[in-house]
Amino acid sequence: QVQLVESGGTLVHAGGSLRLSCAADGIPWTIQRPNFVAWYRQEQGNQRELVASITGIIAESVKGRFTIRREDSMNVVFLQINNLEPEDTGLYTCSVRFGQGQDYWGQGTQVTVTS
Repeated sequence: QVQLVESGGTLVHAGGSLRLSCAADGIPWTIQRPNFVAWYRQEQGNQRELVASITGIIAESVKGRFTIRREDSMNVVFLQINNLEPEDTGLYTCSVRFGQGQDYWGQGTQVTVTS
C-alpha cells in the first residue's frame, strides 16, 4: 500500500502561481520507479480530469501554464501552476502506478482562484 499526501493548495488571486506537492511513502522511487504519475483536477459537480502526467499528457486548457516534475530522490511529484485562472479552481489529486499494478490516489488539495 502506498500513501499519497498532496499539499500546497490555497486561495489565490488570478494571475498568481502555486506549486503543489504530492509526497509518497513506501519504497524509494530510486529503487522502484513509478511508471505513471499524474495530477488530476476535479471542479465541484464535474468529473475528474487529468491535467498533467509525467508521460507527457497535458490538458489543452493548461498548456503553457502547468508543469509536472518528479523528484525521485524525495518520492515527490510537483505541479507548478502559473498564471492561475478562476477556471483552475478545484480539488487537485495525484496518482501513481507501479508497473501494471493498481493506481494509488491521494486525498487532494484544494485550489481556489479568485478573479
